[in-house]
Amino acid sequence: MNFIETRGNDGRHPAQVSFSEAILSPMSSYGGIYVPESLPQLGIKFLERHLASDYKQLARAVLDAYQVDIEPAVIDQALALYDGFDDPQNPVPVVKVEDDLYVSELYHGPTRAFKDMALQPFGLVLSDLAQKRGENYLILAATSGDTGPATLETFKNRPNVKVACLYPDGGTSDVQRLQMVTEDAPNLKVIGIHGDFDDAQSALKQLLASDDFRARLKERNTLLSAANSVNFGRIIFQQVYHIHSYLELVRQQAIGLGDKVYLDVPSGNFGNALGGYYAMKMGLPVEKILIASNRNNVLTELINTGRYDLRGRSVVPTSSPAMDILKSSNIERILFDLFGAQRTRELMSQLDSERHYELTSSELADLQRHFSAAFCDDEEGKTYIRSAFAKGYLMDPHTATCFKAYEECRDKPLPTIAYSTAEWTKFSPTIANALTGEVDSHDIDALRSIAEAAKTTIPQPIQALFSKPIAQPTVIDKEDIEQEVLSFI
Repeated sequence: MNFIETRGNDGRHPAQVSFSEAILSPMSSYGGIYVPESLPQLGIKFLERHLASDYKQLARAVLDAYQVDIEPAVIDQALALYDGFDDPQNPVPVVKVEDDLYVSELYHGPTRAFKDMALQPFGLVLSDLAQKRGENYLILAATSGDTGPATLETFKNRPNVKVACLYPDGGTSDVQRLQMVTEDAPNLKVIGIHGDFDDAQSALKQLLASDDFRARLKERNTLLSAANSVNFGRIIFQQVYHIHSYLELVRQQAIGLGDKVYLDVPSGNFGNALGGYYAMKMGLPVEKILIASNRNNVLTELINTGRYDLRGRSVVPTSSPAMDILKSSNIERILFDLFGAQRTRELMSQLDSERHYELTSSELADLQRHFSAAFCDDEEGKTYIRSAFAKGYLMDPHTATCFKAYEECRDKPLPTIAYSTAEWTKFSPTIANALTGEVDSHDIDALRSIAEAAKTTIPQPIQALFSKPIAQPTVIDKEDIEQEVLSFI
């Protein structure tokens, strides 16, 4: 299968590329990104065939449907990394919390967040491609907290790859920061910046699009790629767990095969929601995708009003920091799928130059056929955390936002799959405050409080972070990012 460009072709890039080319060089003409030329059609027959499949078998079948140009043996090695999750037989448990609300737990990998679902196999695939081509790659990553640790984990000590990871200093939880700054592999560089995630992501996109930066890397015998969800190598793996979660509901006899469900997804950079959208377009029986945001509710406004307006806005720090984002990269792929390349280029160019755009009434109606949205503030989130805990379920602040969308956005009484994107250990001060009332606690104290209240233990890899030495102390102004990265290379 070939991949094409969201903003059309500028005559300097190839009009279409293979999957391997799209993941090695993810940015395309006019600052756009790559999308599949068409989506494979799976349908009910596909779901029937995989009712008894384990997660790896399902993932292999989805990649086969895309006809990716990756050797089967490499795909098998990449998918075998799911064996390192908590339960190799079921890396994504789906847990019933309410009569018609099920939580798909995506955080059972090595860094305790959903980014492992895509980045664990993605890292092996990209490194293998680099080795086979005899090329060296710099992988850029910008993180609001979870992409960074997962990227560093998957690429550490892999041949032919170096990683420069940007994070907003003070904009992640302590655990997320420690997962990054204690990494000491020689091919990894972690850079804190004075700014927010949008600053980090903007810097990443500018470097990816910079001919001068690429030329300076080439002088150092290095090519450029990215680990953020601008890279379709991330998105292709993020479709699998939506199909798996649906099949889990069938296996649990919560639904019959072919029955529709809602998918309830924290917003973030929209890669998680895009994976669900593509699964729906490929034939997964989905009524609608519910988008849950926090106070940075620009996506709620887009879906409810058709306006994407960043004028006079800046990122608001919240207790769900992985969603403290105003410019969500994967909205671009939705715009392309619904409205085509020319309109996508118009809208994204206007957003870049004027910090806003507005859909027409018919375009908004198209968007709302697939999505509904709500947002949840911090106090509401803590209420949902307390309520779920009283029923025996411990969840993080991002998952809590999904409970608001579950209550407000459904117009049919259909079963709903909410996606839990991080383990409770990643955001313990907020959860401890919700459960015990303690305030301003350090992560380690909050972890102990929650463990005691929940009668559980702190996972050893999280506990160990607090005694590991800091190996990556760099914090700089965003204007100095390029030189810092080049010095590292």
